[in-house]
Amino acid sequence: MAVSLQKPTGAFVAASWAALVIGSLVYLIGLWNGSMQLNEKGYYFTILMYGLFAAVSLQKSVRDRLEGTSVTAIYYGLCWISLLLSVALLAVGLFNATLANSEKGFYGMSFLLALFGSVAVQKNVRDIASYKSQQPLADDVPDVG
Repeated sequence: MAVSLQKPTGAFVAASWAALVIGSLVYLIGLWNGSMQLNEKGYYFTILMYGLFAAVSLQKSVRDRLEGTSVTAIYYGLCWISLLLSVALLAVGLFNATLANSEKGFYGMSFLLALFGSVAVQKNVRDIASYKSQQPLADDVPDVG
Protein backbone atom coordinates (compact mmCIF):
# COMPACT_ATOMS: atom_id res chain seq x y z
CA MET A 1 0.00 0.00 0.00
CA ALA A 2 1.74 3.14 -1.23
CA VAL A 3 0.77 6.16 0.79
CA SER A 4 2.00 9.57 -0.28
CA LEU A 5 3.46 11.30 2.73
CA GLN A 6 4.17 14.95 3.18
CA LYS A 7 7.45 15.98 4.72
CA PRO A 8 6.94 17.47 8.20
CA THR A 9 7.43 21.21 8.34
CA GLY A 10 10.57 22.60 9.89
CA ALA A 11 8.47 24.33 12.54
CA PHE A 12 6.87 21.05 13.65
CA VAL A 13 10.23 19.26 13.68
CA ALA A 14 11.72 22.07 15.77
CA ALA A 15 8.73 22.13 18.14
CA SER A 16 8.97 18.35 18.59
CA TRP A 17 12.67 18.49 19.43
CA ALA A 18 12.03 21.44 21.74
CA ALA A 19 9.32 19.51 23.61
CA LEU A 20 11.63 16.52 24.04
CA VAL A 21 14.67 18.53 25.10
CA ILE A 22 12.81 20.98 27.33
CA GLY A 23 10.70 18.29 29.02
CA SER A 24 13.69 16.03 29.67
CA LEU A 25 16.06 18.80 30.66
CA VAL A 26 13.62 20.49 33.04
CA TYR A 27 12.81 17.12 34.64
CA LEU A 28 16.53 16.38 35.08
CA ILE A 29 17.29 19.85 36.43
CA GLY A 30 14.47 19.34 38.92
CA LEU A 31 16.07 16.07 40.00
CA TRP A 32 19.51 17.68 40.26
CA ASN A 33 18.19 20.48 42.47
CA GLY A 34 15.64 18.36 44.33
CA SER A 35 15.97 17.85 48.06
CA MET A 36 15.57 14.08 48.02
CA GLN A 37 17.79 11.12 48.65
CA LEU A 38 20.02 9.80 45.90
CA ASN A 39 18.01 6.58 45.61
CA GLU A 40 14.85 8.64 44.99
CA LYS A 41 16.62 10.62 42.29
CA GLY A 42 17.72 7.34 40.71
CA TYR A 43 14.15 6.06 40.80
CA TYR A 44 12.77 9.12 39.03
CA PHE A 45 15.64 9.16 36.53
CA THR A 46 15.04 5.49 35.67
CA ILE A 47 11.33 6.14 35.21
CA LEU A 48 12.10 8.94 32.76
CA MET A 49 14.45 6.76 30.72
CA TYR A 50 12.02 3.83 30.80
CA GLY A 51 9.12 6.06 29.79
CA LEU A 52 11.01 7.62 26.89
CA PHE A 53 12.08 4.23 25.58
CA ALA A 54 8.57 2.80 25.97
CA ALA A 55 6.97 5.76 24.18
CA VAL A 56 9.36 5.60 21.23
CA SER A 57 9.05 1.83 21.02
CA LEU A 58 5.26 1.99 21.07
CA GLN A 59 5.17 4.69 18.40
CA LYS A 60 7.50 2.62 16.22
CA SER A 61 5.38 -0.49 16.72
CA VAL A 62 2.15 1.33 15.86
CA ARG A 63 3.76 2.82 12.76
CA ASP A 64 5.23 -0.54 11.71
CA ARG A 65 1.80 -2.15 11.96
CA LEU A 66 0.21 0.62 9.91
CA GLU A 67 2.87 0.19 7.23
CA GLY A 68 2.42 -3.57 7.13
CA THR A 69 5.64 -4.50 8.92
CA SER A 70 5.22 -7.52 11.16
CA VAL A 71 5.13 -6.73 14.86
CA THR A 72 4.36 -9.58 17.23
CA ALA A 73 1.38 -9.18 19.49
CA ILE A 74 3.50 -9.84 22.57
CA TYR A 75 5.95 -7.05 21.71
CA TYR A 76 3.12 -4.66 20.87
CA GLY A 77 1.45 -5.51 24.19
CA LEU A 78 4.70 -5.08 26.09
CA CYS A 79 5.12 -1.63 24.57
CA TRP A 80 1.70 -0.58 25.83
CA ILE A 81 2.30 -2.15 29.25
CA SER A 82 5.69 -0.45 29.53
CA LEU A 83 4.34 2.97 28.69
CA LEU A 84 1.41 2.65 31.09
CA LEU A 85 3.68 1.18 33.77
CA SER A 86 6.14 4.07 33.51
CA VAL A 87 3.31 6.60 33.94
CA ALA A 88 1.84 4.57 36.83
CA LEU A 89 5.23 4.27 38.55
CA LEU A 90 5.72 8.01 38.31
CA ALA A 91 2.22 8.66 39.65
CA VAL A 92 2.67 6.27 42.58
CA GLY A 93 6.12 7.67 43.34
CA LEU A 94 4.86 11.25 43.31
CA PHE A 95 1.75 10.38 45.32
CA ASN A 96 3.93 8.90 48.08
CA ALA A 97 6.70 11.52 47.87
CA THR A 98 7.18 14.13 50.55
CA LEU A 99 7.26 16.90 47.96
CA ALA A 100 5.09 19.99 47.69
CA ASN A 101 2.15 19.61 45.33
CA SER A 102 3.70 22.19 43.03
CA GLU A 103 6.84 20.02 42.76
CA LYS A 104 4.76 16.94 42.06
CA GLY A 105 2.96 18.79 39.27
CA PHE A 106 6.29 20.02 37.94
CA TYR A 107 7.65 16.47 37.63
CA GLY A 108 4.42 15.12 36.17
CA MET A 109 4.10 17.80 33.51
CA SER A 110 7.76 17.75 32.47
CA PHE A 111 7.59 13.94 32.25
CA LEU A 112 4.52 14.06 30.01
CA LEU A 113 6.06 16.80 27.85
CA ALA A 114 9.17 14.66 27.38
CA LEU A 115 7.03 11.63 26.43
CA PHE A 116 5.06 13.68 23.92
CA GLY A 117 8.29 15.10 22.48
CA SER A 118 9.83 11.65 22.09
CA VAL A 119 6.80 10.36 20.19
CA ALA A 120 6.69 13.43 17.95
CA VAL A 121 10.43 13.25 17.21
CA GLN A 122 10.15 9.53 16.37
CA LYS A 123 7.20 10.27 14.07
CA ASN A 124 9.13 13.03 12.32
CA VAL A 125 12.16 10.82 11.83
CA ARG A 126 9.98 8.15 10.23
CA ASP A 127 8.03 10.65 8.11
CA ILE A 128 11.19 12.27 6.79
CA ALA A 129 12.76 8.88 6.01
CA SER A 130 9.57 7.75 4.22
CA TYR A 131 9.38 11.01 2.28
CA LYS A 132 13.01 10.70 1.18
CA SER A 133 12.53 7.07 0.13
CA GLN A 134 9.50 8.04 -2.02
CA GLN A 135 11.33 10.97 -3.58
CA PRO A 136 15.00 9.97 -3.49
CA LEU A 137 16.21 12.61 -5.91
CA ALA A 138 13.80 15.46 -5.10
CA ASP A 139 16.26 17.25 -2.83
CA ASP A 140 19.37 16.33 -4.86
CA VAL A 141 18.34 17.62 -8.31
CA PRO A 142 20.00 20.94 -9.11
CA ASP A 143 17.81 23.66 -10.51
CA VAL A 144 19.00 24.06 -14.10
CA GLY A 145 17.38 26.88 -15.90
